[in-house]
Amino acid sequence: MAVYVGEAAPVGSDTLARLLPVNLSPATIRNTMMELAGLGLVEKPHASAGRVPTGQGLRVFVDELLDPMELVEYERRRLADTVGDADAASVIRVASQLLSDRTRQLGFVLSPRLDRLRLQHVSLVRVSSERILAVLISTAGVAHQRVIDDDRVADPAELDRIARALNERLQGRTLRELRAVLADESRNLRRRASRIVQRALEIGERLFDVGEEPPAELVIDNRLALLEQPEFRDPERVRQLFGAIEANEELVTYLDKVLGDREVGVVFGEEVGEPGLRRCALVTAPYGDGKAPLGRLGVLGPSRMDYGRIIPLVSYLSKLLTGRLAS
Repeated sequence: MAVYVGEAAPVGSDTLARLLPVNLSPATIRNTMMELAGLGLVEKPHASAGRVPTGQGLRVFVDELLDPMELVEYERRRLADTVGDADAASVIRVASQLLSDRTRQLGFVLSPRLDRLRLQHVSLVRVSSERILAVLISTAGVAHQRVIDDDRVADPAELDRIARALNERLQGRTLRELRAVLADESRNLRRRASRIVQRALEIGERLFDVGEEPPAELVIDNRLALLEQPEFRDPERVRQLFGAIEANEELVTYLDKVLGDREVGVVFGEEVGEPGLRRCALVTAPYGDGKAPLGRLGVLGPSRMDYGRIIPLVSYLSKLLTGRLAS
């Protein structure tokens, strides 16, 4: 596998005979290769070529044979310092760039789901006669904006009072928790609440509704690193890959579905079901504490990537990002 990763080309029996630490003839190695091919673990891309792992072979290697390396202390400190120095608004993009720079693949971060962030402050501003802009600040200091329809007259002072009433109920809750609290309070208070509190409950229930929350954004900071890989010297393949990432939400949808998986995972393009990701792989990990992680980060590249080095890198960056955003 190491030869395949380094050479980005099929590996023949003569090459393996020279590199193996035991004395095996090319004929013996060819027989073993034929047995592996019969099991569906390797294949010949061309009649006269050596062998390359199949998707099934890569899955066996990653799940059963791989022994990932530990990051050296120096690299851990460098990564921690870089993430620690980034402000809350840019740390997602910084993490994406670090993944690209350290692997020379396509680093990505699935941005935090708004409905899973814990909030500490909300501000309300009327932007038109029919709309109110809400600025939500998470406990990690990241700002998010939502716009709701509201055509009832409210001067800035009244909006400030409504915002204060909502802020009294935030207490580090998520959107889902807030909406449940407001709905419960609205049922219990009924006509006994003041007009401001009634308006706060009404606006809050709509503001904190997560039923139609759009898919999380896939943040990619550096696409050029991936073009250094031999597999992507073909412009048509690059076009298909970037088309799958930018114009097709299937990748984001798939990653969003596996947010509950607490382990670092390797996903092959064939498993995603997107033709543009054929012979590609994704190494991903969740970030954020609790049963519902905030998002995922990872690396997308050719299936011939150095999993032993990339898996611990993705795992460590997920811990660093958790420390910054899951306050």
